[in-house]
Amino acid sequence: MIGVHQGSSLSPYLFALVIDELTYNIQDRAPWCVLFANDIVLVDETRKGLNSKLEMWRNALESKGLRLSRTKTDYMECDFSQSRGGPNEIILYGQTIPTKDVFKYLRSFIQKDGAIKHYVTHRIKTGWVKWRSASGVLCDPKILNRLKGKFYKSAVRPAMLYGTECWSVKKQHSHEMGVAEIRMLRWMTGHTRKDRIRNEENRKKVKVAPIKEKMKENRLRWFRHIQRRPIDAVVKQGDLVQVPGIRRSKGTPKLTWGATIEKDMAVLRINENVVSDRCEWRKRIPIADPN
Repeated sequence: MIGVHQGSSLSPYLFALVIDELTYNIQDRAPWCVLFANDIVLVDETRKGLNSKLEMWRNALESKGLRLSRTKTDYMECDFSQSRGGPNEIILYGQTIPTKDVFKYLRSFIQKDGAIKHYVTHRIKTGWVKWRSASGVLCDPKILNRLKGKFYKSAVRPAMLYGTECWSVKKQHSHEMGVAEIRMLRWMTGHTRKDRIRNEENRKKVKVAPIKEKMKENRLRWFRHIQRRPIDAVVKQGDLVQVPGIRRSKGTPKLTWGATIEKDMAVLRINENVVSDRCEWRKRIPIADPN
């Protein structure tokens, strides 16, 4: 947008104000319409409805001198019930928008089947990038293991845990994250699998708790945050949306985030009544690192 200085801390805010003013009469409630800076997400139950929304936004923006980017617009269809057939045709400026199976936005991944495989892989790769950039310190035998552990917990582990509070985690995902972490810890302590040293011993040396337990802690912390929000908060809208007429496909039901939270609370023997007690909740959910 002409006139907005790139790099200024006020630029995103000013741009958001302008977009809100120009489109206030066509915006829908989340999650059917979501705006973030200069990015727009439009969601609908049918392709026809989505095409109508896209055309409405195009006309509204062009009437004010703005234009949707054809090359930066992507389309994803999540057909969980496998009931909608026909070609995927979403049109913008007379051209079909390409369909994507995996969509990356900022540091998050969305898959059309609702899985998190790409997200898990990306978090592991990010963790290794952080670890390798500091390998000169983490693998130095002259540095105490407890100091290596502190560095790992402050720089590497947060990179791997980013966004995990929203995952519907399966055992496979926790296993992959755990395998990556224990490989890092072995290198940090100067051991290999041939040394036949138990993983628990390596963790005690660097004082690092299993990453799957820290993922559980993150999920429960985020769960309490959501539960305390008002019913009209955007963060709650996705959990409340119910699409009528959707039939579940055959086979084992997909693991939901809510079901994952229920398992976490069952393991820790806590219930939703504790959510209102901040002190008690914070006492029950932390996973302490080994002493």
